[in-house]
Amino acid sequence: MTLSLLHVHPQTGTVAALTATGGVAVGGYVHHAWRGVGACATQGLTTNPWYPRALRPLLEQGAEASSALQRVISADSGAARRQCLVMDANGRAAVHSGADNLPCVASRLATGVAVAGNMLAGDRVVHALFESFLRANCDNSEAVLNGREAPNYRDNYETGLPESLVTSLASALDAGGDVRGARSAALRIESFASAPIDLRVDWSEGDLISQLQGLVQRVRAPEFAEFLASLPAR
Repeated sequence: MTLSLLHVHPQTGTVAALTATGGVAVGGYVHHAWRGVGACATQGLTTNPWYPRALRPLLEQGAEASSALQRVISADSGAARRQCLVMDANGRAAVHSGADNLPCVASRLATGVAVAGNMLAGDRVVHALFESFLRANCDNSEAVLNGREAPNYRDNYETGLPESLVTSLASALDAGGDVRGARSAALRIESFASAPIDLRVDWSEGDLISQLQGLVQRVRAPEFAEFLASLPAR
C-alpha cells in the first residue's frame, strides 16, 4: 500500500505532499512537490521513479494535470501497475490507477486537495485523510466536502501545515491504513515564503505517527527554527 495527499494553493503557490506506505523509504520514491508548479505522487503495485522527470516540465509549461498525466502513462508499458496522482499549479488534480493494483484502490479529488491510495484497508482510509486535512485548514470544509465550494483556507494556515499533515495521516491510519501496516512516511512543503520542509521516517517498527510528530517538534525547536528562518526563500 501507498497512500498520498497532494495540496496546492493556487494563489500563493504553496505546495505540500504527504505519503505513507508499508515499505521502506517512501519519501525517496513517491512524492514530489514544486512550489508554483504543482506536485505528483507516483506509487502502485510498482512505482515508476521517472514519472516526475517527465511531469515537471509539462506542468511548468502550463499543462493541465490530466493532460500531463495522460502523456506520461501513455509512454509507460507498465502503466497497469502504476498509480499516479498529479496536481497542477491551479489545483486541478488527476489520477491514474492501473488495473493491476491491489485492492482497495481509491482516490478523492477536489480543487487544491487530492488523495489516492492502493492496498488500503478500505476507501474509508482515503476519505479520512481527505476530510481531516480540509477540516484542519479550511473555514468552509463542510461546503467543500459536499461539493458546493472550493476550499477557503484559514489565514496563515501554511505555518501549521506540518502539524495538520501529520494529524491527517493519523486519522487515515486510524481508519485502517495499509493492510500490511504503515512503516514509512514523509512530507514535503514548498512555498515562496520560506525554505522547504522535508521530513522522513524511512522505517518504523513502532509508532510511526509519534516518530513523525517528533521530527516536526525538532523542526519547531528554537535552534532549528532559527536556522530554517535564516535560509533564503527564493
